[in-house]
Amino acid sequence: MKKEFVFTKEDISKIATALDAKVKEYPNNFRLEIQNQERKSSLYLEIYSQIDIGNKKGNLISIYAPITHLQLHFCSGFIISDMLEEVTFIAEEGEKVTGLTVEKAGGCALYANVNRNLLSGDFTKLGPEVMLSSIALSLAEEVLGEREKSEKV
Repeated sequence: MKKEFVFTKEDISKIATALDAKVKEYPNNFRLEIQNQERKSSLYLEIYSQIDIGNKKGNLISIYAPITHLQLHFCSGFIISDMLEEVTFIAEEGEKVTGLTVEKAGGCALYANVNRNLLSGDFTKLGPEVMLSSIALSLAEEVLGEREKSEKV
């Protein structure tokens, strides 16, 4: 059984550094502001660690952007890509994986309910409309819980 993931202040600091974000700490969450001077826009990332979500406790990630509001419930980890200048937050449910990616430049992307077996297969066998999510989430395999991969792509 995988241990419950809890965001620490050190995690928040690493995320803020990777995204070049300003951080404000509130009683039950951290709010990071990511500014894009070129586009004159801001994106807000809120991280709630182990809060009540229905009748369970879990991590909640919220994105507030000019024309978007996204939430990821029960975040089980994150991965920082310095090369891509982004952070991907991961949630798992059975063999499904969801990733919410936040870019240093202020963009964001959501890949929801992706079959876990697509993350480590041969991407060249996937259609282009499926390939992007599989490649993006494959970077986060190291934070995913241990499970047998029963199918191959």
